[in-house]
Amino acid sequence: MDTEDSIVICMGSSCFARGNRRNLEVVEQFVAAHGLKAEVRLAGSRCADECQKGPNVIINGVAHHGVDSGALIDLLNAEFIACKRK
Repeated sequence: MDTEDSIVICMGSSCFARGNRRNLEVVEQFVAAHGLKAEVRLAGSRCADECQKGPNVIINGVAHHGVDSGALIDLLNAEFIACKRK
C-alpha cells in the first residue's frame, strides 16, 4: 500500500444526514483498528452535487454512492485489507 491511499467523505448536509455522520465514525474506527493512520489520508469534502446518490464516499479516487455502514466496511476491507494480503 502506498501513501497515496485516501478516503474522502462527503460532509454536505444531505450526505451527512443520510448516513455519512455514521460512516465517518466507521472509517475512523477501521483505520485505527487496522493501524492505517499513517498510510491513509482521511478527508471530508463539501457537496459535490451528487446529493441524490448519497451518502457518497470516495476511496482512492473511486466514487461510491448510497454507501451505508455495512457496505462501507466491505469496501474498506476490499481496498485496504485484501490488497495488503497480495
